[in-house]
Amino acid sequence: MRRLARVAVAVGLIALAVGWFLTRPQAADLTGLDAMSGDVARGAWVFDAAGCASCHSAPEAEGDALRVLSGGRGFPSPFGTFYAPNISPSPDHGIGGWTVADLANAMLVGISPDGAHYYPAFPYISYSNARLQDIADLHAFMMTLPVSEQPNRSHDVGFPFSIRRGLGLWKLLNAGKGWVIEQPATDQIERGRYLVEALGHCAECHTPRDALGGLDRDRWMRGGPVPVGKGSFPPLVPSQLKWSAEDIAYYLETGFTPDFDSAGGAMVEVIQNTSRLPPEDRAAIAAYLKTLPDGSADE
Repeated sequence: MRRLARVAVAVGLIALAVGWFLTRPQAADLTGLDAMSGDVARGAWVFDAAGCASCHSAPEAEGDALRVLSGGRGFPSPFGTFYAPNISPSPDHGIGGWTVADLANAMLVGISPDGAHYYPAFPYISYSNARLQDIADLHAFMMTLPVSEQPNRSHDVGFPFSIRRGLGLWKLLNAGKGWVIEQPATDQIERGRYLVEALGHCAECHTPRDALGGLDRDRWMRGGPVPVGKGSFPPLVPSQLKWSAEDIAYYLETGFTPDFDSAGGAMVEVIQNTSRLPPEDRAAIAAYLKTLPDGSADE
């Protein structure tokens, strides 16, 4: 019995060591980032394309206040409620002390400057395809925004999800999968892919999730239920969204549908972002959506 006990302890220690190794935070490949200088004007475009204000501005913020990234908005989920952090240039409560590399590691692999995993309520699974130059530009722009000294609010997440180290296993299942549409047929569709799959992180709402909260890439953009509460996100595959490419582009500019309705809910803020993009970007998003593989939407 003693021998069996020793074997059990040894196996347990090995399993613990393997688990600790597999769940360790791993920095992104930032080769070439040091040589990149950020362009503030292009960073403003990245900021809008990535929808930063939609999550990180204060609740009920409007107009110029959307540029004050004080955080505080709550995002309920089956795993708890996550609160957007302050990402203003405050060195004490925001990201004023972050380097470009810190921002790149956060966006590409979901790791904080002190080496902790971020929860995937921050859409780094989508942002993982962002270009390093765009991140450098975004950092340059964000450092020009107003400072907020609003302290961050802790997430309301219960055990076992409160153990951040476990997110390393979640990342093994969900991170680093690359593009969904691997070979776009045209440059325009490739542009749309970048805006939809990466910066715009559209799949974070419009793609169903599995039991662990990962995106179900086999049902890409086929809609699905709102995580908590009533309602659902609409499917965007061509068999379900029968709008023309011109209709989609117009909706992203104005919020008006071909049926003379208008955007509602969280989509209102998305339209605020996409309306500031160049017309060719909205056209590229529409072209990408029109080429998606068809499939039945989830009820």
